[in-house]
Amino acid sequence: MSKTVDFSGKPFHFIGIGGIGMSALAYILAQRQLPVSGSDLRSTHITERLHSAGAHIFSSQEGSNLEFFQAKFESQKVALPTVTVGGTKVAPTSVTGSQSNSYASKLKFEPGLPQVICSTAISPTNSEYLAARGLGCPIFHRSDLLAALIQDYYSIAVAGTHGKTTTSSLIGYVLLKAGLDPTVVVGGEVNAWQGNARLGEGRYIVAEADESDGSLSKLAANIGVVTNIELDHPDHYQSLAEVVGIFQIFAGKCETLVGCLDCDIVREKLNPSITYSLNPESQADYTVSKVNYGASGTKAEIIERGKVLGELELPLLGTHNLSNALAAIAVGRKIGLEFAEIAAAIATFEGAKRRFELKGKSGGVTFIDDYAHHPSEIRATLAAARLQVEKNQPESRQRVVAIFQPHRYSRTWAFLSEFGEAFSDADVVVVTDIYSAGEPDLGEVSGKDVVEAIAAHHPQVFYQASVSDLSSFLPSILQPGDLALFLGAGNLNQIIPEAIAALCSQTTLKTEV
Repeated sequence: MSKTVDFSGKPFHFIGIGGIGMSALAYILAQRQLPVSGSDLRSTHITERLHSAGAHIFSSQEGSNLEFFQAKFESQKVALPTVTVGGTKVAPTSVTGSQSNSYASKLKFEPGLPQVICSTAISPTNSEYLAARGLGCPIFHRSDLLAALIQDYYSIAVAGTHGKTTTSSLIGYVLLKAGLDPTVVVGGEVNAWQGNARLGEGRYIVAEADESDGSLSKLAANIGVVTNIELDHPDHYQSLAEVVGIFQIFAGKCETLVGCLDCDIVREKLNPSITYSLNPESQADYTVSKVNYGASGTKAEIIERGKVLGELELPLLGTHNLSNALAAIAVGRKIGLEFAEIAAAIATFEGAKRRFELKGKSGGVTFIDDYAHHPSEIRATLAAARLQVEKNQPESRQRVVAIFQPHRYSRTWAFLSEFGEAFSDADVVVVTDIYSAGEPDLGEVSGKDVVEAIAAHHPQVFYQASVSDLSSFLPSILQPGDLALFLGAGNLNQIIPEAIAALCSQTTLKTEV
């Protein structure tokens, strides 16, 4: 079995291609005109985008999927256009393919078994995975593919327990607006590039680096960023010390490490070469003064090694996002950008989807979707929500209604007491059952336990067992002026359109009466 990812033309097949991390990598490969196929049990806008980019999508997971390209391209040689990768022109090659297929006629292709890409979510008993092993396909974890991909570029890898999607998106956006045409691979969708990835012709790649399964240690970047370090994945790590060890390996492989001094662990365990902090007394390389947190964003004076660079207008809420912006400024300055062009780009950044994303308004209620699923993330997001409502309604207390779907049994069990204390900035809390994310229910914890933990610190908590129960319940509790904040990494956000429609219908009926 090959131990090296091959970009010369061997096909790639992704098992579970629709995942947010897998799909980003598949999209880059398809845009680089490499043969890409993949399977996913559910059709989504993500798989549709991959199909439009040229990937072949299977709706079932069968061993025959692995023979797609071998059967597809058996006819004649077709000339290929030149492709630009990391600022370098790649010479055209020839492929075995069918001229009747417009996508196939553009592909670099070498016959043979595909390179199979899996994530940690794919079980060793998965039928397609077992078929790949039986056929002798080269099998790689998605982190192996990312590690190989970033070697083609000047790489900027963003890691951290929280904030890495927003930070990597900010950095990618700054480089894009500066005319550097970066390649970007992130764990969230961004309107600026209509998805979670873009292929640029410049020399830079900005990649979100995931620590959830320990694969972060495989990456070696020109610039590494660490936003913070906490235990977030007790399904993989036994202790915080194990998490720190993975980040230390990552830090040791980066030529330059940018780190946040507001995180004690980053400061004490990683010794970053470039630092940032929201505390002006921290002696960080990048810090802030004259901060003004508003209802629609933040203004701050940015200081670089004791010298004022200028004012930043950040259209994102909360202290955590100002910290993320400081990381983007530090990276931009490291690669030689002027502060004025960095600030101009950040001022127009719309944010990543599912990061305090406005989904609509109905019946006087504002609906916000946020990916927060760890107690620290929930506290930060609710603090931003409280800030927004207080700035919008300084004389009256507008309600923040937190609607929370716990994510994974292991995380909920490990942080049950922390979840109990995380909702102080919400006026009302509604909790549904735990989204398993594929984990077995061992009977250790349930949504009711989360409600009890929160109720010990909060006077108004409701429990709705299922998402469908929750959907029926929300119109009865939401009232004009509320900010309804949907929190979680599962499928909770799928009911937001239904909740908006229900309130709209309810309002229409009241008006007619």
